[in-house]
Formats: sequence, C-alpha cells, structure tokens
Amino acid sequence: MSRVAELSPRSDDRGSSPVEFVLVGALLTTLTLGVLQFALAVYVRNVVHDAAVEGAHVAALADTEPGEGVQRTALVISRAVGRGYAQNVTVRETAALGVPTMEVTVRTTLPLIGLLGVPSGLEVTGRAPVESFTEEG
Repeated sequence: MSRVAELSPRSDDRGSSPVEFVLVGALLTTLTLGVLQFALAVYVRNVVHDAAVEGAHVAALADTEPGEGVQRTALVISRAVGRGYAQNVTVRETAALGVPTMEVTVRTTLPLIGLLGVPSGLEVTGRAPVESFTEEG
C-alpha cells in the first residue's frame, strides 16, 4: 500500500520545475518592467522640469521676450523626449518673494506604458528672477 501512495499524482514532483520557472520568470519580468517604467517616468519628469527652468532663465533675460523662453523650453523637450511632450508650454510674469519672476509651466503626458500615458498628467514649473539693467549716472 505504501508503494501505491508514493506513486499518487499528489506526491510526484516531476514536471514542477518548468512551471515554477515560468511563474517566477513572469514575476521577475513584471517587476523589472515596472522598475524600468518608473525610471522612464522620472527621466521624463526631470527633462521637462530642467527644460522649464532653462526656458524661464531665457525668458527672464533683459534682452529677450517671454515667448523665447517658451520656444527654448519646447526645443529642449522635443530633442530629449519628443515633440508630443512639448505641446502645452506657457509663460507668465509673477512675483516670488517680492522679486519679479518669469514662470514657465509645462503640462505634458505622464508616461505609464512606454511613452504612452495620461495626457496632461504631469505639470512642472520653472522660475527665474527677471534680469534688469540699472543705469548709473
């Protein structure tokens, strides 16, 4: 009787290694892809933020127009991650801590699957103090 119990399908481990390999492999692949997607989202956010800051610095220069800051922001984003991410860029003059400041805001896609994602799901703002010339007599 004990021989019959040993050969029952419940106690036989043959063939379980390929199943375990597939299950563990699928889990590790999903985890790796999730980490890579998170890294891509952080990269896009950093690129868009740095572009907004650079655009604000350009817009804040004394010899430039605010629109040049928008153009510079869009150019940097387009070169780094694509034109689709540089569609909604705005600039306005504000006051931060009592100092005139140029503020560039970018609303763009938050990547969830590759570069596809939620439209206008990511908003970043870059600021720079407005440059001025003072004339000395």
